[in-house]
Order: sequence, then structure tokens, then C-alpha cells
Amino acid sequence: MEHDYPRIDVTVDVVALTEVDHALHALVVRRGNPPFQNQWALPGGYLGVEEDLATAAARELHEETGIELALDELQQLGAYGAPDRDPRNRTVSIAFLAELEERADAMGGSDAADARWWPVAELVREDLAFDHETILRDGVAASRWAAVLPR
Repeated sequence: MEHDYPRIDVTVDVVALTEVDHALHALVVRRGNPPFQNQWALPGGYLGVEEDLATAAARELHEETGIELALDELQQLGAYGAPDRDPRNRTVSIAFLAELEERADAMGGSDAADARWWPVAELVREDLAFDHETILRDGVAASRWAAVLPR
């Protein structure tokens, strides 16, 4: 018996965290393209056919922010697959956590119009693209700064 399964896209997202002036900051990018054009989002994008998940996460982080991380600086956080999380298509995202010792300079690149470090306490009140507020909260909860973000 043959089954016809719909296509499901796979993406990667990165929760990059660091402390700046005694406040927890997360790295976000302003989306340059639809959907959610001009909204803030976590750095991320589509998995390449020949790529490992962590390799794709490091590539997307570099392309969208200019920040280079080694693969061992990325910790797999979880998978996010709500059917309506991406209006373009059925998409599952694998999220990664990166805890940086100090803030690295970030600038928008690729399909990101801008990139910046933003205080997490303010960021959770923003209207982040996709389900990135949930991913951000999970990243903070899994980080060494877990007590910082109110539930």
C-alpha cells in the first residue's frame, strides 16, 4: 500500500544568550521577507539537504548576524512542530541554544534586515515572529540564566 505524504519543511532556530550590563540579552533579527516581514525573530532558516542540524544552525546564525560559532557551542534545545507555526507550509523547527560569554557584534545579513541584542525582559513583550517567544522562553529556561525570565 502506497501513501502520499505532504511535504514537511525542516528549519533551525538559534536562541543566543549573553549578559550585557547585568541583564540577560537574546540575539534577534528583523525579518526582511514575508511572512512576518519587519518583525523580530530568532536567527534561523531552512535545513539544507546535505546538512547536519547543528551545521545548519551555525550557518544560519552566521549568515543572518555575522556571528560565527563552533558546533560545540550549540546545544540542541528542542523541536517545534505546531501545524500552524509557519503560514508558508507545514514546518518543523529544531532549536539550538548558544550561551555566549560576552556579546559579539551582530549585523543583519542574508534575509535579515537587522540584527541586535535585546534585553530578554523586554523581548518577551514584543510580538516575535512564528512561535519564537515560546522557543526563547524554553531557551532561557534551559540556560544557566534560568531564574531571570518570569514564567
